[in-house]
Amino acid sequence: MHRPVCRFCPAGKTYIPFPDPHNYRIPLADLEKEEVLEVLRLLFTNPLELDPSKRAAKVTRALAERLAKLAALLEQSGHGPEKVAGFLMRCLFTMFAEDVQLLPDRSFTKLLLDYKQNLPLLPQALQSLWMSMDKGGFDPALRTLIPQFNGFLFKDQEALPLTEAQLDLLILASEADWADVEPAIFGTLLERALQPRERHKLGAHYTPRAYVERLVLPTVIEPLREEWEAARTAATILEATNDEAGALKEIEKFHRRLCSVKVLDPACGSGNFLYVTLEHLKRLEGEVNEYIAQYPRQLGLDMTGGYTVTPAQLLGLEVNPRAAAIADVVLWIGYLQWHFKTHGHAKRLEDPILRQYGNIQQQDAVLSYTEKKPRLDSSGAPITRWDGHTTKPHPVTGLEVPDETAQTVVYDYINPQPAEWPTADFIVGNPPFIGNKRMREALGDGYTEALRKTYKGAVPDSADFVMYWWYRAAKTLVDNKTDRFGFITTNSITQSFNRKVLEDSFASTNPISIAYAIPDHPWVDSSDGAAVRIAITVAVKGPGIGRLDMVLEEIITTDLFTDVKLAGKNGVIHSNLKVGANLSDAHPLKSNLEVSARGIIPHGEGFIVDAETKTKLDSGTNKKSIIKPYRNGRDINQTSRGVYVIDTFSFSESQLRNEYPQVYQWLFERVKPERDENKDKSRRENWWLHARSNEKLRGAINNLDRYIVTVQTSKYRNFTFLSGEIMPDDKLIAIGFDDAYFLGVLSANIHIVWSSAIGGRMGVGNDLVYDKTVVLKPSPSPLQPMHNNNASAA
Repeated sequence: MHRPVCRFCPAGKTYIPFPDPHNYRIPLADLEKEEVLEVLRLLFTNPLELDPSKRAAKVTRALAERLAKLAALLEQSGHGPEKVAGFLMRCLFTMFAEDVQLLPDRSFTKLLLDYKQNLPLLPQALQSLWMSMDKGGFDPALRTLIPQFNGFLFKDQEALPLTEAQLDLLILASEADWADVEPAIFGTLLERALQPRERHKLGAHYTPRAYVERLVLPTVIEPLREEWEAARTAATILEATNDEAGALKEIEKFHRRLCSVKVLDPACGSGNFLYVTLEHLKRLEGEVNEYIAQYPRQLGLDMTGGYTVTPAQLLGLEVNPRAAAIADVVLWIGYLQWHFKTHGHAKRLEDPILRQYGNIQQQDAVLSYTEKKPRLDSSGAPITRWDGHTTKPHPVTGLEVPDETAQTVVYDYINPQPAEWPTADFIVGNPPFIGNKRMREALGDGYTEALRKTYKGAVPDSADFVMYWWYRAAKTLVDNKTDRFGFITTNSITQSFNRKVLEDSFASTNPISIAYAIPDHPWVDSSDGAAVRIAITVAVKGPGIGRLDMVLEEIITTDLFTDVKLAGKNGVIHSNLKVGANLSDAHPLKSNLEVSARGIIPHGEGFIVDAETKTKLDSGTNKKSIIKPYRNGRDINQTSRGVYVIDTFSFSESQLRNEYPQVYQWLFERVKPERDENKDKSRRENWWLHARSNEKLRGAINNLDRYIVTVQTSKYRNFTFLSGEIMPDDKLIAIGFDDAYFLGVLSANIHIVWSSAIGGRMGVGNDLVYDKTVVLKPSPSPLQPMHNNNASAA
């Protein structure tokens, strides 16, 4: 009998044999076995307990943690990070090779155990083994013939000397089952394990496979499945006319198309998106081969013609050389796992096992240049800046502050141009999450200036870093050089400066449109493990109807990620990632000019204090307190933190020092060190002031006992009153009215929208705007807009 086919991918439409095509048949005689009955019981009662990705994730996490410990010990022994990374990658692939029987079972593990008593000779033994793996043939250490692995991995055969403790960790890692490694997360965890600064993030969340599939499937797999369905339909029609040869040609045509498809990830990182794409391509190819097998043997025998889906079809660009090397390993591990799960060990792989396709290129994806030169000051010395991440404890407070000794050179980029991308049928990826305000800090002044100059007029200077990828892919689509593309971006893609990139692409002479989108979805930033909110956008040529999925429910699982339930609707998806009325084209209502504004941005943790600290700081003066209640979005939508903000608006430095000396000293110790490293001259010199004090807001809520607020990033739109003494955070939109009737009007008319200077999720501009089909009734009492006393009531 056959096990029922299963699907553990929450976003997919295809059911596949469980646990794999090689082992999904259950002989009737095995029905008496308890483990077989348990599998069948779970299939009908709790199938998710059988999800292989859950076990694979646990195995992968444990292995990465062991490698991180070993890497740290090797670096403490004086070996450079790059040498340690290369050595461990050769070790891990050798462990994988023995577990999938490319090498004799446990042969590498036994080799390590044999040399526990002879540690000085272990490096020579490992180098000899890796030399044999590179060339193939008889290996003296394993005393057997081994296949030729070749590829890039074993060109360098250097092995590091190990202490007994280090060897014990390596043996512990080798005794795990590397055949169960989950490539979709392995690359991220391995990259963190091999980088000293990233190791603490191993315990952080990683991007789960299901999230990756939410982008890969609509971008690459679903359009190919539509082609496959069309090919099968054409073949069926030909079969009905007894033209089996013609039917087979239709299938062969699609198979060759599938085996020639190129998929590019222009920010491939450690290869997670490419691996998931490869696995789904191989699944689809498996269906094609099964279909061919139904034909008479003489017709179907040579149908594949030597064609097959390989890692060569997956192209990647990655600026980090270590991540690029990991991506190549991840793809090959995934490809070999698929081979042995599908064919078992009966079908031998041809030498060399690893091929040097050169499909993963180490390069910048958005900017090319002829050279970079250090930027010099007036004396000819290189200009440096804080490296953006190294900190030290403050000598007084103990808080982490920028380490001014950790400096990096500022470079100028000569002859900057947009980077060239390889030609591909599909483009998919997860570019870096760097907001426009952090680009100089994260990328450097010279790079940021060169990038903005290169894309002047195409990408606004205030756009986030990810939008350079979106623009580049959109241009490729407009120029008919790709079929479709899909990217993960932060959900700020709907803000005005980011949204302009989408709008320009929609309005071009050869327009594109959004075929699929999720505007607000939980995610995990692979670069630092931080939880973020993202948007998924998939674009195609020409205008058209798309599908918009909204997150209905989010459930924190025991696997350290958030499971979501989606519901969708079809329609034209606008640049604000909404369907229906295009609110992006709404215009400000003159009577409501400057009636709403975002809150303040302190830009320094020292500005935020608790009640106890407020009391202490206020005790040093008999003047009116400048420490005010402070609320952010979470305070409004969940439980208030009860914190306060030091509000130094309109104070000069000397005035603050003289009138509020304790407050001054507090900010001097906790805010000034961080501000001293800020590249913005105004923020650096005015360190005691908020980064954005927002005079417009203050004019709106002064002399009001209460005012209306709503959380800018809320999934659902709610309005509430805040006391006039409370200062709102940047993520709150404040509306300068204290009228309960107007609050009711806002709550009842969802067409009324607003946003911030960077174009919030709900509209454009700093003002209330309205859909032309909605007219507000006037309030029974006059309403006073901000700074516009002559304007009529809304």
